[in-house]
Amino acid sequence: MMLAIVIPAYNEAKMIAEVVKEVLAATPHVFVIDDGSSDDTAGSAAHAGATVMRHVINRGQGAALRTGLEAAIRAGAEIIVTFDADGQMSAADIPALTAPIAAGLCDVVLGSRFLAAEVAGLPRVRRWTLKAALAFTRATTGLKLTDTHNGLRAFSHVAAAKLNLHCDRMAHASEILEEISRLGLRYREVPVTIKYTDYSLAKGQKLTGAFRIIKDLVLSSWIKN
Repeated sequence: MMLAIVIPAYNEAKMIAEVVKEVLAATPHVFVIDDGSSDDTAGSAAHAGATVMRHVINRGQGAALRTGLEAAIRAGAEIIVTFDADGQMSAADIPALTAPIAAGLCDVVLGSRFLAAEVAGLPRVRRWTLKAALAFTRATTGLKLTDTHNGLRAFSHVAAAKLNLHCDRMAHASEILEEISRLGLRYREVPVTIKYTDYSLAKGQKLTGAFRIIKDLVLSSWIKN
């Protein structure tokens, strides 16, 4: 069963080679989408062994993710895992994400940092923000989740092909959950470890970005309707 890893990346030359080498232990099919980086993200990823696609301009993580999902589907991937480029995720969690799909138990597996024994290094403000986002997600989608905006997830190729995604930037994470609900896809959560470092926290979404996410979701909803 062909497994593909999709990694959106923007100005991640410092970390991307290490991340690519780590996930190559799980599968040789690693797709890095360089989202208009100004550094050598693309070269570093290619040298490490990834298949690299490049956006000419920075379009946003959602757009990069769509490009990667489409490429993985065209390549014949039967399971697709999305993975961050900043080194905060662990490739050791990939088997737990893919096993339920391979067994035919569900269509989508979502990683949850809050099902893990401990979330080390997560700042209190970010924890509160995630909890607020989780309450919003539960209310708007009806999905019974313990985490949201966690980029570590797995899709069957059928599920990935059905997703109707429009949000180019960070709102795509909420949009994916809306699509899981709309399509009635079978889903489950599994515990995953997120390694918070000064580097990954500096690269992460800022609190003010929540307002843009809401605006993007409203616009996406209008487009779909």
